[in-house]
Amino acid sequence: MSTAVYLGAAAAASAPGAVRVPQCMLPRADDAYVAATLRVLRARRDVWGEQLLRVPEGPTYDAARRLLAPLLLAQDEGQPLTTSGFHYLAFAPPSGDDGAERAALHVADGSQIVADRAHRRALTVFAGDERFGSCVDRLTPGSLADGWLPILRTRYVDAAGNRYEQESFAWRLPGGRAVASFVRLTVHARRPVVLRMEIDGGTSRSRVVAPGESGTLRVAWEQTPALRTVSRSTYTAARRATVAAWTRRLRAGAWVQVPEPVVMNAWRAVLVQNLILGWRYSFGNPYEEFSYPEALDVAQAMGEWGQRGPSRAIIELSLTRRLRPYPNWKEGERLLAAAVHYRLFRDRAALGRITPALQRYVRDFGRQIARDAHGLLAPERYSSDIGDAVYGLHSQAVAWQGMRAIGAAWADAGEPALARASRATAATLGKALRRAVAASEKRLGDGSLFVPASLLDGERPYGSVTEARLGSYWNLVMPYALASGLFAPGSPRADGILRYTLLHGSRLLGLVRAGAYRLYGEGQFPRGGTDEVYGNSVARFLADEDAPERLVLALYGQLAVAMTPSTFVGGEAAAVAPHERSSLRTAYLPPNSASNATFLTKLRLMLVHERRGADGEPDRLELGFATPRAWLGAGKRIVVRGMPTSFGSLSYEIRAGVRWVEARVLLPRRTPPRRLALRLRLPDGRHLVAVNVDGRRWSRFEARTGTIDLTGRRGAVRVTARTATR
Repeated sequence: MSTAVYLGAAAAASAPGAVRVPQCMLPRADDAYVAATLRVLRARRDVWGEQLLRVPEGPTYDAARRLLAPLLLAQDEGQPLTTSGFHYLAFAPPSGDDGAERAALHVADGSQIVADRAHRRALTVFAGDERFGSCVDRLTPGSLADGWLPILRTRYVDAAGNRYEQESFAWRLPGGRAVASFVRLTVHARRPVVLRMEIDGGTSRSRVVAPGESGTLRVAWEQTPALRTVSRSTYTAARRATVAAWTRRLRAGAWVQVPEPVVMNAWRAVLVQNLILGWRYSFGNPYEEFSYPEALDVAQAMGEWGQRGPSRAIIELSLTRRLRPYPNWKEGERLLAAAVHYRLFRDRAALGRITPALQRYVRDFGRQIARDAHGLLAPERYSSDIGDAVYGLHSQAVAWQGMRAIGAAWADAGEPALARASRATAATLGKALRRAVAASEKRLGDGSLFVPASLLDGERPYGSVTEARLGSYWNLVMPYALASGLFAPGSPRADGILRYTLLHGSRLLGLVRAGAYRLYGEGQFPRGGTDEVYGNSVARFLADEDAPERLVLALYGQLAVAMTPSTFVGGEAAAVAPHERSSLRTAYLPPNSASNATFLTKLRLMLVHERRGADGEPDRLELGFATPRAWLGAGKRIVVRGMPTSFGSLSYEIRAGVRWVEARVLLPRRTPPRRLALRLRLPDGRHLVAVNVDGRRWSRFEARTGTIDLTGRRGAVRVTARTATR
């Protein structure tokens, strides 16, 4: 995949007090790799994705990760986000529902820990005479303890052949309140070496290790000019407290077990990240802000994983933020997020606190609709990056969806007048939106359907959506309309729009493509990247369309190429084509809570999907409808515990044998779904031949898809199925 070029010693010696070391080799993309990525980016179809979809066993993580070089670097407007260029992880002890007020930024190559914000005071770690990690060829980049804990582990070999192991995490010193970074640096020395850590403009700590010996230096840093050495017992106690606290914190929400370690580790790691980030779009960089509509996407995803407090905190905080520059979109998102939270938790007190504000939004929508010549909401700014005032389908559809959803919540909470007003306003807007879509859409010769994001202004179809700036932004915002339910799943419109995205450059390995202008600059097609911040709504649309293989592809694609390996950090965007010929790919301003939320949404939809009825409210519950087929191979099992749904808490377990599958389902008790189904997605070549439910023969199943209709069952249900090879 790569050859190499020389990296000057200046990078290795940039930290204070460092001396020059022999030049190192930085991985460089070779001509064949560059040509392959550019060829895929020029194609209007998802070349790699379709390649994986054609394999009998379907997409896999291993197959996806072999296609691109690893995502390890981080960037901010064309500049490295850290001294070494590697991404960092924001570490802090568990805190309240708003996330951590302060965090320590642990750079994933082990070179530094930065105080709270990039480019501020740092603790630098040295490996002999060079900065730890400065020669990439001799570095084993970071991974997480036990695969997911917020404890970073790295390994390095210095120019003299001395071997180092480093571990770091964030906790508090005994009796302390500040976030402290604990670091343990161990060397197995071939030659005399000094272990050293140093604070910018502050103190340092060191230890001399003789040849043939091993030595360890342990320190704790509270982000001040002072650095203190700690004992083994203090370090061990802090580490045990970190493990116990985060294990306990994750147990407070829904719990799952799937038979693929990398997915399990990613799920837990991104939950930890989002509990630290709270309402923040990122941490330690210019994106440490409340971002619309992304923060409310995060609120919904966290709520769906049983994280009630963080979900509520984000929603309530959103009401304190200003509405401009696109108030309709923001108001619609607030309505929707509040309704989803209520639907999951029946939290009447929380809904009551914000109802006056939500009621004002509905009234405002009604006034706009009454004044507008088309019966739509008033034109407003397209997005934060596109200043044109438009009838945005994305913002209008979210407002329509939000009013329908909050109307149902108010009806359940004993506010019938508010419910009627909201539903009536939504119905009026829905009719106008469908008229505007019909007047704006264009059926193409390839059988696909282009629906503009900017209605009624002549927006034309894009040959490839990422060839032009507006096309790239169409690709980012259109998913909000697709996930709203405005286009009925399986309808000619929904299928036609999906076909347009698949034939016109919208996807790469199932991920949302974007121009990635902040990584590459303007006018750089076919260079570009992925932007899974907006994959959240795509995943919801794919689940509604019952496209399980594409949902699996999107999960593995994100895990393989839009998240850092073994640390599971994603940015707003991820580079695809090599930048300046480096084979190490770059993320834009990671970590990113909305990108994390997309991964959480995909995994939940694989396991639990709530299908909506004609009124927009969930009325059907679908279990296991999009799990990877390998997860039900012989000897494997899938477990879901305490998953909140619109119908109440849900738990189930599926175990697979060589010729049988058994499922035990504990159904929600609050509100029975109108329809209920369980799908057993068996490995390729196997199918269902007989099904028993609670000991009785059951005929309501489809052998081809493995779907078992359980409508009408209540309480605890036991399903046994006999399988065979075709």
